[in-house]
Amino acid sequence: MAYFHFTLGPVQGFVAQARRTRDFWAGSFILSWLSAVAMLAVKYKHGSIEFPLPDDGFMHALETGEKGPTQGTIPNRFKAVVPDDFDAEAVAAAVQAAWQALADRVYEHDLQKKIAGSDSKTRKIWDRQIGQFWEMSWAMTDDAGDSSIIDRLKNWRSHLPPDEAGVKCMMMEGWQELSGEERPGSDKLTAFWGLVRNGEKMQTDLRPKEHLCAIAFVKRRFVRHFEGFSAVMPGGWQVHGWNLPTGVPSVHYMSAAPWLAKLIDKANGDSALAQKVWEFHDLAYELTQKYGEWPTNIRCVQQAMQKGTGQHKWAALDGTVFFDAMLENPNLWDDAQNEIAGKLLKKLEEVRRKADFEPVSPFYAVLLMDGDHLGIQMSEAGKPPLITKGLAAFTAAVPAIVHRYNGFLIYAGGDDVLALLPLEYAFSCAVALRNHYLNCFDLDKVATSISGAIEFAHVKMPLGKILRDAHDLLDNVAKEGRGRDAIACRVWKPGGLAVEWAMPWKCALMPDTIVLEKLADEFRATRGVVTDEEGTTEQAAQDNDRFVGKFFFKIRERFALLNPEKCEFRAPGEQTGGLDPEQAVSLMAAEYLDSGAATTGNLERARAIVRPLLEQCRPVRRDQKETDPRKWPRSTCLDADGAMLLRFLAQKGVER
Repeated sequence: MAYFHFTLGPVQGFVAQARRTRDFWAGSFILSWLSAVAMLAVKYKHGSIEFPLPDDGFMHALETGEKGPTQGTIPNRFKAVVPDDFDAEAVAAAVQAAWQALADRVYEHDLQKKIAGSDSKTRKIWDRQIGQFWEMSWAMTDDAGDSSIIDRLKNWRSHLPPDEAGVKCMMMEGWQELSGEERPGSDKLTAFWGLVRNGEKMQTDLRPKEHLCAIAFVKRRFVRHFEGFSAVMPGGWQVHGWNLPTGVPSVHYMSAAPWLAKLIDKANGDSALAQKVWEFHDLAYELTQKYGEWPTNIRCVQQAMQKGTGQHKWAALDGTVFFDAMLENPNLWDDAQNEIAGKLLKKLEEVRRKADFEPVSPFYAVLLMDGDHLGIQMSEAGKPPLITKGLAAFTAAVPAIVHRYNGFLIYAGGDDVLALLPLEYAFSCAVALRNHYLNCFDLDKVATSISGAIEFAHVKMPLGKILRDAHDLLDNVAKEGRGRDAIACRVWKPGGLAVEWAMPWKCALMPDTIVLEKLADEFRATRGVVTDEEGTTEQAAQDNDRFVGKFFFKIRERFALLNPEKCEFRAPGEQTGGLDPEQAVSLMAAEYLDSGAATTGNLERARAIVRPLLEQCRPVRRDQKETDPRKWPRSTCLDADGAMLLRFLAQKGVER
């Protein structure tokens, strides 16, 4: 008996390189499917998967073609118990054969009959790229506790993709696009992709002037051909595909979903508003000529639609039509469309006035979570079965939790979670997933926690950049920077990074709510109301917003005066220099009153409002040997990004 360790990559090079959310989802799903093929190959070679437990539904669908999961649930690495004479090469051969067969099916349906024969330039590019993309690493050991062997092996090996000539792919960096033309903008390049787009549902899947390599093309189109797909593997056994949804919510739709749900709900009881929305719908469909989000499965929108009739057409509109900036952008539309877009913009403004709604937030969230300290415990006696059982329980409930918070799950396998959410539900979903994770383990026997990263991204930001950055935020800020068991977030505006904030979970929560989110709700709820010692007076919302902005932007200036020259992490009793925390609270409470942002004229009440904000503005580093968070090292400096995040959350990213 031996232990077989296997890993498939490149993960980030395949998943995170995406132009749309569907590319993002597709990369994750295909990676899971190929990892499942590797697991099945182990089974047919008389081995058994020891860690992690594969998703039964996914494996059953792979073997039978019957209905299976719609998200990736199989990790890209695993450990198996195998016979001493186990043929590891057969596992790699099965993965490559499955990938090749899936790619061939896409090629035959979308390219071969149309423009690219078996000996064409395109076919040669296709075969080269499909045949040389995946990096598979494996190792055999007699030591059941050696869980790091695969990592050591990966450090010894390097995977260098081949040099690629010609025009490059718009999704997968460095790879040649499929026409094989040498210069961008050539007539032959345009003609080639014009022919490709002239296919079944291809115009929906391939934008004008979008040029893809073979790997990206498979990601974009495999879902159209996955149902009914089967392939015979070396050894005679088979793998299958199954029916998958073709609709993945766009970032625009994800941002707009809560707003749209409230609009549908309000229109159900207001016939005049419903008429306005139908007028908006008719113009929007005339502009886009499609229902871009027809199969989208976002809980809040689904619930709102159940209360009325006909609104499924409202909910299916392309996500771009809900944003002023998209309708005002002449580069997105031709001359005839720009005229319609101008009318649609006016109609959108009418709908908002009639509903008394603010504009849609142009921000969505990417949530990435990963367990802490599990790998090192896999070599400890008695712990692997407990860890395996806990992870299986965690993964099983993740889809329902993400759906409950109006998100779209991209991947959940082992201790990893990747999901898209509306801005206002990201923190709540992260907290719910953390609570569920901790409940899946006996923490007295398995010492673990889970860290999270949330990227609040403007819809104009390149999706691939946000996905790559999420891993940096999780690994280097939440885990390394804050000592694990932490949450970190960044806000990306069109101009670049605007905010970065991170805190250990035990310092960020009060008790099961993110403190900054609770404070943001309070600021939002009291907007436009000023209370002094003599009573309550009303104030115009736009004026109050101006005062609130004045307070928050003054914070940077005041913190610069309060902070020492050098920022260090020190134990609470070792803080020296500058104002102590209570003095800082008093000073900022006075600033709060003076700015006009306060909803109170009382200094003590102002101190009570400002104190929790300042606590979230002083970075904390978790001491993994100390259970009392009050004793963890704190920065000698206050960081204004905590306050700016609060303002961002209160305004939902909508500048007034």
